[in-house]
Amino acid sequence: MDVPLAEQGEVADLDSIVAILQRALSEQMEVVYSAKVLEEARHPGNMGSMLEPDGYAIVQGSCGDTMEVFLRLDGSRIEVAAFMTDGCGPTVACGSMLTKMVQGMTLEQAGAIEAADVITALDGLPAENVHCATLAVITLGEAIANHHSRRGQDSGEPCSGPPTMD
Repeated sequence: MDVPLAEQGEVADLDSIVAILQRALSEQMEVVYSAKVLEEARHPGNMGSMLEPDGYAIVQGSCGDTMEVFLRLDGSRIEVAAFMTDGCGPTVACGSMLTKMVQGMTLEQAGAIEAADVITALDGLPAENVHCATLAVITLGEAIANHHSRRGQDSGEPCSGPPTMD
């Protein structure tokens, strides 16, 4: 579709304004958040769902963000960990970092991780975002508990995860 010349100037002006605002926002974020937080938020690892996980949990945090954690085990070791969230950038960063941290750990080791460990791995978080790390760790703990609960039932079936599309 051809845009009339008069409107092209308006579009170019709007694009310039958007670019300026994006740069200013990015600069503000770089003052508030560590480079690791920004990297994990912008390019999260392990983000996605998992069919038939060995451990699964979904938790809604006090801020309204929801975190899901999926675990695939090899014996008692976490072979693959994944997460999903509808939360803010710091919540994404915490889910990403936590799932990277736990891969290869035993369930016992992973269960011992605290929010402070995630915050340290991210080179810090502002006080108002500490709850993001807490949400990730609580959800991991629930996924581990879900696995133990399923094992106690010894149903032989994978744990109930998110609904699947059939």
